[in-house]
Amino acid sequence: MAITVKDVAKKAGVATSTVSRVINDHPSISETTKKKVRKIMDELGYVPNMTARNLGKRISSAIGVILPPLDSKERIGNPFYLEIMEAINEEARNYDMTTAIATAKNFELLLENVQRMHLQKQVDGFILVYSDSQDTVIDYLYQNHIPFTLIGQPYHHENEIVYVDNDNQLLGKQATEFLIQNGHKNILFVTNTTHESLYFERYFGYQKAMMMAGLPALSSVVLEHPEDYLSFEKTLKENEATALVVIDDIFALRTMQLAQMYGYVIPETLSVISFNNSIFSTLTHPYLTSIDIDISELGRVAMQKLRELIHEELSSGVRLVIPHRLIKRETVVPLENPY
Repeated sequence: MAITVKDVAKKAGVATSTVSRVINDHPSISETTKKKVRKIMDELGYVPNMTARNLGKRISSAIGVILPPLDSKERIGNPFYLEIMEAINEEARNYDMTTAIATAKNFELLLENVQRMHLQKQVDGFILVYSDSQDTVIDYLYQNHIPFTLIGQPYHHENEIVYVDNDNQLLGKQATEFLIQNGHKNILFVTNTTHESLYFERYFGYQKAMMMAGLPALSSVVLEHPEDYLSFEKTLKENEATALVVIDDIFALRTMQLAQMYGYVIPETLSVISFNNSIFSTLTHPYLTSIDIDISELGRVAMQKLRELIHEELSSGVRLVIPHRLIKRETVVPLENPY
């Protein structure tokens, strides 16, 4: 015979309405009573009827996780999204919530998917795991007052959006300073994107470090199209590059392979540093020197703040900065005879 709310109330010595309020985490119930009732629920094996609960509250107990358009091999295979999804899922389970993924091949289709999820009330809110200047999804969420948190820095309405981020400008600056400390002067910043907020921030950090050291801050090397790859060798040689700051780990590996094809030896003739400290950092030799951005914490905090928004426990316009740390491995070495 199934255990009911009445059974829990009877054993706990409280009213059935109190048990219902505990299930809904109502603020009128003390923490002592909540712990007592939840303990009885566990002992009896009582599982709340989430469907009935959500119908009464007009919520779905699900959140949508919006991935950027998977329009390149780097994005499809980027472990950043898998790791952050795992962290969001784990945190959502703590609140008896589930996750649904929204993605597509371009922003137009992605917006349609998000609109459908919202209008059909499949989710209570969203987490965007990217910030892109070409994105229309964030405008839709903002204009329709839909609860959402952003991982990354917004391009608009910065004082009205809850977002979780690293200090990407500081990341770019510290990565470049580490190369400078190792005697490198001819340093290039390499990227495969120019419309994501983290690119602008990290590249600005690179420029700042170079200027503070009295070194020329060169234009970023953008490898977005096949013809860009063809000119990469010429760019390296013309600038007499001895070190690279690369936008993220997975693209750093591709950049290293390309440089090696042109005769460079990593790190003996070309040092490389990147960001994320993903699983790819230690899959091949030499192991990649990278800045750990604590991807799991980004996901957990974004989920925590979305729940607070859904329950109207948090006002908008909050920025949360997640700490980072440099992981020294094998792709950066001191430059011999730097002067």
